[in-house]
Amino acid sequence: MKKVFLVATALICLFLNSFAQKHTVDKVAAVVGNNIILLSDLNQQYTQYLYQGNQPNSEIKCKILQQTLTQKLLKQQAEIDSVMVEDGAVDDEVNKRMRYSMQRAGGQERLEQFLNKSVLQYKDEIRPSVKDELIAQKMQQKITENINVTPMEVEKYFKSLGDSVPEFNTEVEVGEVILNPQLTRAEKQKFRDKIEALRLRVKSGEDMGVLAKTYSEDPGSAADGGDYGFIDRNTMVKEFTAWAFKLKAGEISPVFETDYGFHFLQVLERRGEQVHVRHILITPKTTPESLTRLKLHADSIYNNIIGKKISFAAAANLYSDNKESKYNGGMMLNAENVQARSTFIPVDKLDPSVFLVIDSMKIGGISKPDLFTAADGKQGYRILYLKSKIPPHKANLAQDFPKIRDAAQSDKINRTLSEWFEKRRESTYIKIDDEFNTCDELKIWTKTTAAK
Repeated sequence: MKKVFLVATALICLFLNSFAQKHTVDKVAAVVGNNIILLSDLNQQYTQYLYQGNQPNSEIKCKILQQTLTQKLLKQQAEIDSVMVEDGAVDDEVNKRMRYSMQRAGGQERLEQFLNKSVLQYKDEIRPSVKDELIAQKMQQKITENINVTPMEVEKYFKSLGDSVPEFNTEVEVGEVILNPQLTRAEKQKFRDKIEALRLRVKSGEDMGVLAKTYSEDPGSAADGGDYGFIDRNTMVKEFTAWAFKLKAGEISPVFETDYGFHFLQVLERRGEQVHVRHILITPKTTPESLTRLKLHADSIYNNIIGKKISFAAAANLYSDNKESKYNGGMMLNAENVQARSTFIPVDKLDPSVFLVIDSMKIGGISKPDLFTAADGKQGYRILYLKSKIPPHKANLAQDFPKIRDAAQSDKINRTLSEWFEKRRESTYIKIDDEFNTCDELKIWTKTTAAK
């Protein structure tokens, strides 16, 4: 109920903010070198902030302006250094953001009602700011790309922490072999027959939207009658995209299969490189027989690992259905430190069902296959391996060198960027409208301006 209230509040604020923008004369909020920042641009970003379900907060505009000033400085340097981004990368990012917005709104039609404009119009409006953002990111990467820390710098950074040395919770390295049940063709056939019967009902004149609401098993579109709104070639899985862009408006596809199950779709409208589609999905259900077969398969893999006929890493690579870990020796990655590909995971960040299994295991232990239910509700079998376990402790260089090195490098990157921005602020003409005089985040910018 609270979530519904927050979304409703955000939508009201979105309307009021949009109304205010239409009835307020635009003005320049700031100037950075030869780049201007319009108040309407800041309002547009604030509208996006509200639309994401956040509570109204006037201070957010200060942070938005600070981020925009930073982007403009980076963009200005990017122009000097000929740093560019491909149009395709910009389009991909714009489309990704629009898909997220449509998902939150409950479909394209609702999003367009909230924005009071078409999705295509809105994409055209935000494209320049998205491009600037990507250019700024690329320029920042160029500034920091060659920054590394030596072991001596890591040690110096660690000593500088003094009494602020962090304490780490118990951490573990856990491997997994995930096995999903596979249905035989005969087991799948009844699900294919079910969706084929629905397709024939649509072909016979029944309302596909009504049937989708009643029978479709796609949680993302069933409530909207299977309607996905307009999609481009990068939105859906390849099998779906192939049929969506092959059919003419009004045509219905045959039944086809993807990793999600069996579908058929209808093209409602074509608009350039976008098509408006709706679909019905039927997901094959695990059968007792398929789980029995899977248990035998899992037991066989387990016995081969225990009998040292195959290593755990090799078993994961050959048999695991988890694409994220199978090519990493089966080792889970710390979700909060994926970029560094850290395999050390604090136990309080582990899936509780995984923790219950490994908590009583010894280092090097392999768990017997256990039946588990994944986040998507599907059942499978899982074999776990406890590679290592580090008890709670205060950070030290011997045990935690990789983490301290990452922290030292982040500190060096932040200091390098701070120095870079300080120099650019001193050498660049910057003017900020008096409306933002109370923004604490902008005082460093206004001080620089006053000193000129």
